[in-house]
Amino acid sequence: MAVQKHYAGTQLRDLRGRLGLTQKLFAERLGVSLPYLNQMENNHRPVSAGVVLALAREFGFDVTELTSGEEIRLASDMREALADPVLSGAQPSLSDLRMVAANAPSVARALLDLHAAYRRAQDRLASFDEALGRAGAAPSPWEEVRDFFHYCDNYIDAVDRAAERFARRAAEAGRDAPEAAAQALEARGVTLREAAEGPLRRYDAEARVLTVSARAPRPTRRFQLLVQLALIEHRQLIEATLDLGRFETGTARDIARIGLANYFAGAALMPYGPFLEAAQQMRHDLERLAERFGASLEQVAHRLSTLQRPGARGVPFWFVRVDQAGTVTKRHSATRLQFARYGGACPLWNVHRAFETPTQWLRQLAQTPDGVRYFSLARDVSGGGGAWGAPVRRFAIALGCEIKHAGDLVYADHMDLDAAGAFEPIGISCRICERQDCHQRAVPPLEGRLRVDADLRGELPYRLE
Repeated sequence: MAVQKHYAGTQLRDLRGRLGLTQKLFAERLGVSLPYLNQMENNHRPVSAGVVLALAREFGFDVTELTSGEEIRLASDMREALADPVLSGAQPSLSDLRMVAANAPSVARALLDLHAAYRRAQDRLASFDEALGRAGAAPSPWEEVRDFFHYCDNYIDAVDRAAERFARRAAEAGRDAPEAAAQALEARGVTLREAAEGPLRRYDAEARVLTVSARAPRPTRRFQLLVQLALIEHRQLIEATLDLGRFETGTARDIARIGLANYFAGAALMPYGPFLEAAQQMRHDLERLAERFGASLEQVAHRLSTLQRPGARGVPFWFVRVDQAGTVTKRHSATRLQFARYGGACPLWNVHRAFETPTQWLRQLAQTPDGVRYFSLARDVSGGGGAWGAPVRRFAIALGCEIKHAGDLVYADHMDLDAAGAFEPIGISCRICERQDCHQRAVPPLEGRLRVDADLRGELPYRLE
């Protein structure tokens, strides 16, 4: 079997920058020549086994970081973009796309930006959007923010560590993070109130009054205290992080600011070290974790998907939230499974069935067209509106990991993880799925040709070539 060469120029340059070493000193510590290091940092040569060992020995470097999740995401996103009919012709292989993602990530992102601009223009034309001429190719703010977190691996180190320090100081003082947040806000002259009517959270900066909805569940009210604390007390850190995002629109920056405040709140409520330790001890029992940290099931599931700190990684999960129409409203993956950027999710995923069985966990063994097997857990997380006649937002969440990690989850107990027939065939979305015999296919794939025969009808009214 041929050994796969791995190029890691970006990771090597980042590590050297964090250590504050020149190329010469870095090369000496690794035991390689300066020209050799230069070639590796520029992806002209692969990282050798000797260099990998030296990285671990000299710097305590977690060698699993050399397998970049960003490369997988870029390759997956490029594959979807290149399946668009506007780019007809021979499709690059997945290995070619991964090579581009590893060696020329800026080119990959430029391609994705170009395709996204094309899609936005097409959507505007299809809906006769009068603002086409004025808006041009301005990116959707939601897409900008989504991609920011997507390519940060949904882990923001500076914000995460700041939240962890805050939670540690609170614990040393005998309080939990929300209690400490309330005290810190009051110390700043902020008056805390609860109201039966009105929005979930409202802060009047002039009057210095923070009002939280009394109808919201307790975990939500506690979470919102931490969100407001982040916006007030950690504004400088958040703004510095936003500067790194280089958002193209002010609206995107505003949305990302809220996203980072929410990130701080989740990381303070469930601080990285204690939460990772508890997750491992409890074998990722979401209900026990929710009770232990005073969080909701969705908050726990989302937090589990962010445990990607270098040197202290948790189980690589994917996390998704969908509404009743199957629209993906939250998504993240630290696994090889990458969600489609456009269109709905595969209808064969168990997350869509969760609405039929409220309060129950659904387990699924699934296999994607590339042969990778996953364990998936899904549950409806809809809640009451807090009063008679109040609108109810209905969502379901799913959390999954590759099958090799399933033994770390209590939910996988007593399941036959080795039986090939137990794994349901699923895809990403119909438009990029390669399966030819799927009984739930909604639309033909963008890639490949169709053959239509009026005298032959199978599962589908056409065949794929």
